[in-house]
Amino acid sequence: MAIFINIFIRKSLNFSLIILFILSSCRKEEIEFVQAPTDEVLVANSTIANLIQNTTSNDGSKDNIIDKANCFNIKFPFNVTANGISVTIESENDYLIVEYIFDESDDDLDTLIISYPITITLENFSEIIINNSSELSNYSSNCNGENEPDNDIECLDFQYPITASVFNKDNEIIDTVSFNSDIDFIEFFKYLNSNFLVTINFPINVLLVDGSLIVINNLNELENAINAHKNDCDEDDDYDYNDDDCDDCNTEQLETLLISCSDWTIDKLERYNRNYDNYYDGYIFNFFADGTVSVYYGANTDYGTWTATGSANNLIVMINVPDLPYCNNNWILHEISQYSESKIDLRVGDSDRMRYKNSCN
Repeated sequence: MAIFINIFIRKSLNFSLIILFILSSCRKEEIEFVQAPTDEVLVANSTIANLIQNTTSNDGSKDNIIDKANCFNIKFPFNVTANGISVTIESENDYLIVEYIFDESDDDLDTLIISYPITITLENFSEIIINNSSELSNYSSNCNGENEPDNDIECLDFQYPITASVFNKDNEIIDTVSFNSDIDFIEFFKYLNSNFLVTINFPINVLLVDGSLIVINNLNELENAINAHKNDCDEDDDYDYNDDDCDDCNTEQLETLLISCSDWTIDKLERYNRNYDNYYDGYIFNFFADGTVSVYYGANTDYGTWTATGSANNLIVMINVPDLPYCNNNWILHEISQYSESKIDLRVGDSDRMRYKNSCN
């Protein structure tokens, strides 16, 4: 009997020691968490918490050609009618279809009709069903106007996944959360309050607008990085869909299109504020890799040269065909359109414009 009691006491003592060890370990972890450096602890309503929310909020300006509102966008898919043409918008690329339709003519009044109901996504990624244009106007009227300052930060992005440890001061429970998207971050901040302490598991990566990465090791570095780069880009919070058509243009893209497609024609020509759209009717242009261009019309052939230099909205196309003076200029590439057909729009200021057209696509 004494042996049994001794065994029981030893087992009970061992079990108590195990429990004590677990409790002391948890307490040690909690103490270490609470005593973490301030540049590692994220608390609700702090400056860095607000900066993170602004960086991860939904960008509502990408579809301004559709809704003219910077604080929400319309959820895919939805349907519109642009200048009488029905278009299904299934991705951001389809905004270009609407723009191409609007660009077909400079002399008409562009109209766009949205087919309701639609769902809009607000800055915090919450969704609201909109049944008519009046309801849409009610929400868009609450947005900041064109190029007015707003809280949305679009010039840098987090690279996911990101993990964090969360300490609940009410029940002293420590949990681990994982963020796999901006939506996860925004949802988390909806419930973050003074009862929670959060430590992000650094290092994390931040992607800048130029494609470079910054490695971030603590909250101070993150705050400094966001403040340093939040104005690096044009957030395009205006309704001028023509002002960024060549942000991604390059000479290789232009040269490939001009050379690979044959028999270009001119469908738009304006010089010195005068319209010459029909001046070169029947003229066929072919561009070659050696920098020469030939022009056929009737039984005649003219020859000249062409070059393309620069990039983006400063891509210069020099055309020189001595016998065709209205074609010749140091043109600025305004847009490359490849919707129903290929079009290359060249401009100089507000008075000169030439647009080549080709059925090759």
